[in-house]
Amino acid sequence: MIRRLLARLMPGRPARKPRIYPPDQHPVRRTQLSAGARSVTRKLQESGFKAFIVGGAVRDLMLGRTPKDFDIATDAKPEDIKPLFRRAYIIGRRFRLVHVHAGAEVLEVSTFRAPQTGEDATDENGRLISDNVYGTQADDARRRDFSINALYFDPETESIWDYVGGVADVRARRLKLIGPPVTRYREDPVRMLRAVRLAAKLGIAIEPKTAAPIPKLAELIQNVPPARLFDEMQKLLLSGHAADTLKSLRAHGLHHGLLPLLDVILEQPMGGRFIDAALANTDERVRDDRGVSPAFLFATLLWHEVMVTWNAAKAAGEKPQPALFAAMDKVLDAQAARIAIPRRFEATIKEIWALQPRFEQRAGTRPARLLEHPRFRAAYDFLTIRAESGEAPAALVDWWTRFQDAGDEARAAMLKPDEAPKRKRSRSRGKRRKAGAAAEPSAAAGTPGDDTSGA
Repeated sequence: MIRRLLARLMPGRPARKPRIYPPDQHPVRRTQLSAGARSVTRKLQESGFKAFIVGGAVRDLMLGRTPKDFDIATDAKPEDIKPLFRRAYIIGRRFRLVHVHAGAEVLEVSTFRAPQTGEDATDENGRLISDNVYGTQADDARRRDFSINALYFDPETESIWDYVGGVADVRARRLKLIGPPVTRYREDPVRMLRAVRLAAKLGIAIEPKTAAPIPKLAELIQNVPPARLFDEMQKLLLSGHAADTLKSLRAHGLHHGLLPLLDVILEQPMGGRFIDAALANTDERVRDDRGVSPAFLFATLLWHEVMVTWNAAKAAGEKPQPALFAAMDKVLDAQAARIAIPRRFEATIKEIWALQPRFEQRAGTRPARLLEHPRFRAAYDFLTIRAESGEAPAALVDWWTRFQDAGDEARAAMLKPDEAPKRKRSRSRGKRRKAGAAAEPSAAAGTPGDDTSGA
């Protein structure tokens, strides 16, 4: 009784023994798991090991949500797990685990961990750089980030094992760090981003003690490797709650470490409306299970900084097309220092941006050629967001919407007069030709069809 009371009062120090909730005290059932999750846990248990569904899947099922994947925790070490399955691969350095392939499903199986200790475990800011000390299940619960992510579901008995009061926090819809918040954030600054993302995604409140240190420690995000920060940004912005998450990021002072250019964008009235429209569009697509490209989303987030840079270059006398490409490179180079946007995404981002001026060209064969471009659809969707925010004319979007579905005759009737100025023949060039004709009359009077330049 005393131990249970201490566990409630001091969630950073989990009890050595869990509180086990039988099936009649929670809503989670083994039939809600994927076939692969049931198969892998059963195989581990039949081989004499402990095996539990852990983390976000248990949390989501308790909240009535459908998990996107199922992670497994066990007391078996990676070298013990791999021989049990035909397709199993040990991965990772900082955190070694096993990917088990069960049909089309990939299950992530991790060994119970204990908190890392020793001078070589963290860097000068307290960030963990190694995490491969194996331990007990109680140790594993203590080193997880939030109490609602430290719940273990046993498919065999359909019981939930709780070392840190996670069940109570799920029921209270409360996000609470396990352990001292400052220490835990220093160990892994990404936990600050995760707290904001989970709270927005799940519609729950961040516990005051968990939220309090975030603004003071926000600068620690600068220590996170750019590639990992990009992965976290993808999860954050593709959660289906990007608009709410962005507001929460700003409220907690975390946006500076993510997109350094975001403040500049949002300070512009038009830029703020554009970002709101883009995130609302993204959230709607995610919730409707439609595809969302990270490249498209980052293109929207950085577009207005490209516009500012591009307009400044044109005002300085640079030609529009070269100035646009120079602006794109400048903005992406500045962003790469913080978030490592993969090269394959950079190419798509640039194409979406580069096609925007071409939508204004509605004469001759140019509209038809633009329709054939492989990035037309993405660029067109981008244009619609610009129109929603008031940046581009709604009539322009309407024209392109009708042009896409029109037949050949209707398209021809929609084309605008070609207003491009016709090239005037150079006077000096004309004089040279006349002078040449006068100097070489025999050549000018040559046999029809005689073309010595084609030899």
